[in-house]
Amino acid sequence: MTHDAYGDEDERTFVALPPARGRGFAGTWWGRAWVKALEDSALDAEQLKKGRRRARDGAVGAVSVRPGRITAVVRDRDGTGHRSDVLLQELSGDAWERFLDMAVDRAGHIAALLDRDMPPHLVEDAADAGVELLPGIGDLEPECACDAWDLCPHTAALCYQVARLLDQDPFVLLLLRGRGERRLLDALQVRSAARAEPSGPDSELAAGAEGVPAVGAAGVPAVDAFAAHSAKTAATGDVASALLAAPPLPEEPGRPPSLETGTGAPEGIDPDALEFLAADAAVRARRMLAEVLSTGRTELDLGRSVAAGLPEGLTAGLTVGQDAVRLAATARDALPPAVADRLAESCGRGRPGFRLAVRAWRFGGAAGLAVLDGEPVPDDVLARAVSRLELAADWDGDERPSLRAVGNGRWTAGPGTQLRVGADGRWWVFTRAVGAPWSPAGPPAPDPASALASFRAADVQGLSGGPVDGFGPGSSPPPGDGEA
Repeated sequence: MTHDAYGDEDERTFVALPPARGRGFAGTWWGRAWVKALEDSALDAEQLKKGRRRARDGAVGAVSVRPGRITAVVRDRDGTGHRSDVLLQELSGDAWERFLDMAVDRAGHIAALLDRDMPPHLVEDAADAGVELLPGIGDLEPECACDAWDLCPHTAALCYQVARLLDQDPFVLLLLRGRGERRLLDALQVRSAARAEPSGPDSELAAGAEGVPAVGAAGVPAVDAFAAHSAKTAATGDVASALLAAPPLPEEPGRPPSLETGTGAPEGIDPDALEFLAADAAVRARRMLAEVLSTGRTELDLGRSVAAGLPEGLTAGLTVGQDAVRLAATARDALPPAVADRLAESCGRGRPGFRLAVRAWRFGGAAGLAVLDGEPVPDDVLARAVSRLELAADWDGDERPSLRAVGNGRWTAGPGTQLRVGADGRWWVFTRAVGAPWSPAGPPAPDPASALASFRAADVQGLSGGPVDGFGPGSSPPPGDGEA
């Protein structure tokens, strides 16, 4: 397929986003990396401050994204519009070939992109292949009709607005680097199909050799499939056999059958708990299947596939108590009371403490739990945090609060309000009522000003505080923080 066949998607235009007062511009780690590239490259912090104000006020018009360039009209307070462009170098053809080869070689990368996610290991694997996806210092080149020779408030505002677009869809970055979504996925599909072609001794088993049932054939009993595996292993001495042909990926994880049979459960069996664990297993199984299908391979390294099916945090060494919090926080449905009680008991925090832990996990995964528990913050992170609090460019006008350090990465920011920094450098707002424990007020932010601004906006709208409910359906935590 020629480049012209993708002409319609070589440019995407996004309608003007609403004002972003009282919130940070980037919530994802890749959005924050974009903002960091902008701010680290700026020679004049005052231009950044003005740009943030314009972006928050909704002064950025519709944003056009095409390979190598983003464009929008940004208006001054008097209504004067300026065409603003920011350029980013496209990847070369060779770089795209290396990226595509890497993507089909790594389980889960394509599935993650389709979920509008860009896990850190995807970017790291691309960098190992010599492909830099995210911009670095000096990579964002501003051009503006206001004739500024460097970054100006208009191009800064455009960059901050694009960070919000990147949060919603990482394919925006890939288009900016030179490939639209459909063109990229078509190329990945071609590579996946080529690598899925059976060859060698494994192809005989996959197709169904004489006297051996074809693995993956509809209706093959499990015992026959295992017999086929055993026959191949005995014949070849090769313990690594082809996986069964994968079924289509369901739209959502399946739900286990009801165990209500009208008769009492056997002694020692809790039907509610069993259904709950089966539902969690279905979520992880779907994730494994998505990774297999995204690579187009018929074989996977056993260790990789097992690790992929486990919750991220569990592979990093979650305790039983931490995994109990994860199970409650990521449950698709409200927990049966008996299951909630058992999880709370295994957590060892008591019911109120367990509710707080679940709330922290929903906002930030394992990292949120660590901040709630007051785990030590590395000295270098603390040093950077203190410097960040003193950085005037982070605060608009007189919004900087009076802060008092209370130790271990915590600062009071008013009655019943704390700013906390985690070991990963993200900032949290915690609140408490008189006589109550500290509770996270919302998700983390990349800087203290954004964290407080988001909290204040939510407080004005009545979205912060209130009862801490840890046992209803929860959203999944951010990638890399213990997502199930």
